[in-house]
Amino acid sequence: MAAVSLLGNRGAVTEAAGFNPDADAQRLREAMKGTGTNEATIIEILAHRTIAQRQRIKQAFKQTIGKELADELSSELSGNFRCVVLGLLMLAPVYDAYELRNAIKGAGTEEACLVDILASRSNAEIRAISAIYKQEYGKDLEDDVCGDTSGMFQRVLVSLLTEIYEAGEARWGTDEVKFLTVLCVRNRNHLLRVFQEYQKISGRDIEESIKREMSGCLESVFLAIVKCMRNKPAFFAERLYKSMKGLGTTDSVLIRIMVARAEIDMLDIKAEFLKMYGKTLYSFIKGDTSGDYRKILLELCGGE
Repeated sequence: MAAVSLLGNRGAVTEAAGFNPDADAQRLREAMKGTGTNEATIIEILAHRTIAQRQRIKQAFKQTIGKELADELSSELSGNFRCVVLGLLMLAPVYDAYELRNAIKGAGTEEACLVDILASRSNAEIRAISAIYKQEYGKDLEDDVCGDTSGMFQRVLVSLLTEIYEAGEARWGTDEVKFLTVLCVRNRNHLLRVFQEYQKISGRDIEESIKREMSGCLESVFLAIVKCMRNKPAFFAERLYKSMKGLGTTDSVLIRIMVARAEIDMLDIKAEFLKMYGKTLYSFIKGDTSGDYRKILLELCGGE
């Protein structure tokens, strides 16, 4: 039961009753055999099983069919739909490590991914992600982040990765270091009190100050830390909204949040989304995506 409590119980995806991994593995195989793929079956199974249950389906598939389920699905599917499906097959820290690796390697860095993951995961989650990153990619996550970012933005990300802030480093002057020292302490109750004090003393909300003092990636990461401390589901609701509003969709953000939070706090994210934007997350996804990609996201969203 420990794994379930760790993930939280506010997910739209919950354990399937009468779960039979062998039967699921067989059905997935059938869905991929012959010409054409039966996407409906893939969605029906994978979007309605927990991460733990999907691991057992992967084992059953390997044992009975002798192949890796992820490899088979990868060769059958394409595009955003494939990204969602492959993400669903991974354990949470494995998926985060995979996303971080993709954000770092290749031309240019997807800073949004670094911010989203590192600012919103707990210390224990970050430790698990770092260990898996090392194991899977033979590299140190902190080294990779340092090699790919610079300046104060890099300093903040490293603080988030290491949980400690060396007081001796405060040679930087400026308010940025004060923000860094305070925000990377990462004790939620302490920080919420600090935010209240800050408001009293300066007459300004800490988010306003960050927006006035900073820009670019640095502003993004500080705002993300503050928002995650205050209300994590609201942070994700805003990220989802911004990934879909306006022209085009930032699919990488949409996929990452829907896959990573489906089993943790999707119900809360949906509630915050409705409160903040007066529309359901479901209706937004429906209007912004299409095909099997849309279908699987709507299942992960869990209805209106």
